[in-house]
Amino acid sequence: MTELADSLRSEVERYPEGRKLPSSRTLMERHQVSPGTVSRAIAVLAAEGLVVSRPGAGVFRAAAFAGPATGARRTSSVTARPGDLSWQEIALSSETGPRDLLAAPVFATLRVPPPDVIDLNSGYPHASLLPERLLAAALGRAGRRPGAWERPPTDGLTELRSWFARDIGGHGGPVATGDVLLTSGGQSGLTVAMRSLAAPGTPVLVESPTYPGILAVVRAAGLRPVPVPIDADGVRTDLLAEAFAATRARVFVCQPLFQNPTGAVLSPERRAEVLRIAREAGAFVVEDDFARLLVHADAPALPRPLAADDRDGVVVHLRSLTKAASPNLRVGALTARGPALARLRATQVVDSFFVPRPLQEATLELVADPGWARHLRTLGTELRDRRTAAVAALHRELPGLLTTYRPGGYHLWLRLPDGVDDGALTTAAMRAGLQVTPGRPYHAAEPPAGHLRLSYAAAESSAQIVDGVHRLRLALDEVAG
Repeated sequence: MTELADSLRSEVERYPEGRKLPSSRTLMERHQVSPGTVSRAIAVLAAEGLVVSRPGAGVFRAAAFAGPATGARRTSSVTARPGDLSWQEIALSSETGPRDLLAAPVFATLRVPPPDVIDLNSGYPHASLLPERLLAAALGRAGRRPGAWERPPTDGLTELRSWFARDIGGHGGPVATGDVLLTSGGQSGLTVAMRSLAAPGTPVLVESPTYPGILAVVRAAGLRPVPVPIDADGVRTDLLAEAFAATRARVFVCQPLFQNPTGAVLSPERRAEVLRIAREAGAFVVEDDFARLLVHADAPALPRPLAADDRDGVVVHLRSLTKAASPNLRVGALTARGPALARLRATQVVDSFFVPRPLQEATLELVADPGWARHLRTLGTELRDRRTAAVAALHRELPGLLTTYRPGGYHLWLRLPDGVDDGALTTAAMRAGLQVTPGRPYHAAEPPAGHLRLSYAAAESSAQIVDGVHRLRLALDEVAG
């Protein structure tokens, strides 16, 4: 799209004012691109003021306009010389350190690799696994809903909040519509929760290892993450109790289902213990239920969310539709009760006012469509097949690196051989045409061993995953010498 926009920009600037551009069909044939690419390129030029679109007539070269200060004819090729920006180092300095260092692991998980690099890094499913037609239809219907462009309630549309309440707590469960606050996706919900439930400078207990986005949010809020080790059954509750006693923390952040990065599922015995320990400590449990919609077709029945078993307001639950639907459907929900909900609501409204209503309306249309349930079943089958291919390839090419896995989520946690640096291996993998995730950023303190997270959701196919594992073996051979 960028190349087409650049080409059209150069062509249009040679046109006289009012000259009509070639038709979309002509541009498609001339540049060998899709209709969507042509549409987006024209939209870029229209936003720059180079062209105007007249429905039914075509696209035309726009009239030139004078600049606000000089009256000079506008051009798109002039680049202003940058000024001296060194003063910003002083203005942005703080004791918490550079903000880009906090965000670096998050940037890494969002990085889009070049076309010739296999992506076993991203946490978002490949575009072929997303319900694009359902989303397009839902967005179209939502835009025509009466009042769709009016300002929504700050907590979110009642109908969507009710849907989340039923989905999280079950029919007649402890989660009511009034307990739900809509957020702009999961990461935004984590930010609201951390800034609301803990005072700056205080400790927050986190699983170890844990999702780097959690650590980034905790640190950006001026909080101190304290790691609590986990095993195959989730957080070790004996160490959780000791951590609460030692730190007097008032918040514990966890992912009880298909934990990122280990894939652990909190055992039934430990579920009750987590709630009991937190209640006795007078603390909140922030339950990041990010992977509930990423269950594989061969998985047993899922455990209920912790929030569904909590009647004392201990659990602040976070749910998002983003991973199962689209990275752009940034709609999630926080659930809480009592003063905690009031605090969450106040933080949310100060930060962002509300979630855009058209996005909420589109989400309602999506989850009410019978195709949504079919999509989730299809997604579960595709994730199972990709996981099966990844596990088989690892056992064949790199035996011993993978210990356990669960039929859900989108990732595998690999234990590297002693002496292998995860950063060096990640770099070598990129040279081999593979993007993977180093394990170090998943730890709040020094990691006990080298690890690598391998995501099988972002790959184009199972065959590409197998190729990626082979490239990983080549990279490991190079690093291990």
